[in-house]
Amino acid sequence: MKLQLVPARQGAAWVKLGMRTFFKQPLALAGLFFMFLALMSVATMVPLIGLPLAMTLLPAITLGLMAATREATLGKFPMPLILLIGFRSGPVKLRAMLTLGAIYAGGFLCAIGASYLVDGGGFARMYLGGQAPTAEMMGSGTFQAAMWTFIGLHLPLSLLFWHAPALVYWQGLPALKAMFFSIVACLRNFWALTVFALLWMAVMVGVVMLLITSANLFNNPGLANVLLFPGLLLVAAMFFTSLFFTYQDSFEAPTEAPVTPE
Repeated sequence: MKLQLVPARQGAAWVKLGMRTFFKQPLALAGLFFMFLALMSVATMVPLIGLPLAMTLLPAITLGLMAATREATLGKFPMPLILLIGFRSGPVKLRAMLTLGAIYAGGFLCAIGASYLVDGGGFARMYLGGQAPTAEMMGSGTFQAAMWTFIGLHLPLSLLFWHAPALVYWQGLPALKAMFFSIVACLRNFWALTVFALLWMAVMVGVVMLLITSANLFNNPGLANVLLFPGLLLVAAMFFTSLFFTYQDSFEAPTEAPVTPE
């Protein structure tokens, strides 16, 4: 395995590739993304262990979306079972994937727990969907401190896991080694990932502004509320589609990169 360095402009290419690939198989990739959301939602409903369970599953399910993107680039129609490819790739990779999930769940709970200590759980309840944010809450100093505490702890955690599931599956690395190479690759290709993130933020803001402007043109403010949620979900689906390309360009391809389970 060899780390590959890419220029900053490659971040824009990743965004374009994500969009282009999504529109090659829009029904399949959007459907898989909605299945991904459904799996996470069902997991969080499990009493007592719902949130840790969902976070444990997240790396493997994210890998499934990346594998679906790879199938689409090969002109194939990704089937629903591809979401579970991380659990169907042999006992060695399964153990590594579950180890990744357990470490990610522990790190996420530590980050959200630290924010809870800062403001008594206001940010945590809002982030986890249990409480709608209010203007007063958003303007609170303790809420903002809790938010930045979570971001400061979760950002390095995200970099550790950005490429890790793909490295476990396609490169055959053990969990800890995959996390190490993931964060090294993210830091070495920092500017490309920065461009990538900023462009996706711009796309999201652009979609919101387009929907609001369209609603005002039709003199129907409620139209924006109806279209905003599905519009943002489609942007999120395209974002997840583009993740595979950040991995593909950051690492030299192995001799064999199976998409189907061993």
